[in-house]
Amino acid sequence: MAVKDRDRFSTATRIRLIGEQTAARVYRSQTKRQARRSRLTGRAALLALVVCSLIVALAYPMRQYVSQRAEIADLQREQEAARERVEQLRDMKARWQDDAYAEQEIRRRLHYVMPGETGYIVIDPGRAGSSRTDRGAADRPWYSNVWDGVDKADAAPR
Repeated sequence: MAVKDRDRFSTATRIRLIGEQTAARVYRSQTKRQARRSRLTGRAALLALVVCSLIVALAYPMRQYVSQRAEIADLQREQEAARERVEQLRDMKARWQDDAYAEQEIRRRLHYVMPGETGYIVIDPGRAGSSRTDRGAADRPWYSNVWDGVDKADAAPR
């Protein structure tokens, strides 16, 4: 009987030990999973915090950089337009220094004629009656005439 009790005891002991070992394994695996999850979540939160901090820290300087680059591009375009205007004005100055061109423009614009020539001015019948300032200028108040002159000066091509 001692063998039977011993076998029973050892079997019962074995079953109990196997149960305890199994429970310990399950508990350890759950603990490891929880430890991994919590450690991974903490790392992810820290990484997210660092990324958000970098984004916030770099947002204003990046916006300033982009706006300054756009401003530089605009200024370069304006500079190029000014250079073209300077070239046009130099060309115009060179043309006006030529006596033949100056004489031609004076004749055309001011209707000058040389002595012994007869000057003619041809008026287009369609445009003669359409001038807004000539029509009834005396009937309007003086400030309307002045304002029309300002409008004409603003509309002149540059």
